[in-house]
Amino acid sequence: QVQLVESGGGLVQPGGSLRLSCAASKNIFSFYTWAWYRQAPGKQRELVAHITSASIANYVDSVKGRFIIFRDNAKNMVYLHMNSLRPEDTAVYYCNKYPGPMYLPWGQGTQVTVSS
Repeated sequence: QVQLVESGGGLVQPGGSLRLSCAASKNIFSFYTWAWYRQAPGKQRELVAHITSASIANYVDSVKGRFIIFRDNAKNMVYLHMNSLRPEDTAVYYCNKYPGPMYLPWGQGTQVTVSS
């Protein structure tokens, strides 16, 4: 099984920025569309953005214009650059393939907290 490791989260003030990173245990990025998901307290996990093997990106409406997803197939990495962060962005962020339901085993995620 491939292992997914998310990093880069933290505590930031509203309007701040973070860059999240997702590392895979082997070179599989060229064969999948990759995505970032997030899960806020008391809510179900939701899709944030995904990017195809041709680097075509799509975003949910709530993050359009603020977040950028990009990938580096040679390094088996996918990133999420988050700008203009809002308190409602607070969640645990995960990476995985897109679409479901046949996901890879979930990593531990990385916590993003946006608060004054």
